[in-house]
Amino acid sequence: MIKTIIFDFGNVFINLDLEGALQYALNTFKIQSLSDEMIAFNSLYEQGLVSTDEFLEFYTENFSKLSKEKLIEVWNFMLKDFPEHRLDFLKELKASSKYKLILLSNTNELHINWIKQHVSFYNDFKNCFDAFYLSHEIHLVKPNKNIFEFVLNENKLKKDECLFIDDNKDNINTAESMAIKTWQINPKTEDVVNLFNIKNCLFD
Repeated sequence: MIKTIIFDFGNVFINLDLEGALQYALNTFKIQSLSDEMIAFNSLYEQGLVSTDEFLEFYTENFSKLSKEKLIEVWNFMLKDFPEHRLDFLKELKASSKYKLILLSNTNELHINWIKQHVSFYNDFKNCFDAFYLSHEIHLVKPNKNIFEFVLNENKLKKDECLFIDDNKDNINTAESMAIKTWQINPKTEDVVNLFNIKNCLFD
């Protein structure tokens, strides 16, 4: 029986445009693809292992014609709308007291700052969760196994009583390898508010 639901943030609650954001970055930087160094630095930033100032300095050094404001715009381009009906669903779930609710997201400081500024109900959203983990704050990232072990240990959870919801296949694969039940949500065709219609068998 499911007692804990662990949610991703992007493409589960807030909509993202990952493909559009990558193309916008490549066009802005006038490059064909992200270098290995850029990918590695992005990952360090996602884990909170470099500061926002260091992150922006890295890109300023590599693309000196771009202002920090422009770089922040490019970085945040993927973040889109947060439909409020998803907050309503979460509030109902919280009010039912049936499940422990946990957020587990690969989110960096610039992204969460943008969300705090543009999502008026961010605090209401955060308050729905029993635990709220952002990768840059805990210095761990999905799909690494240690981030799941951290959440399980911190909250004294049993793997087979957890459902993990994420849009990313690699993240889902890690959770499944640990015997955590999963739902790889398709953000183009599915909505988290339909959880109990789509995954009803897990809650019987």
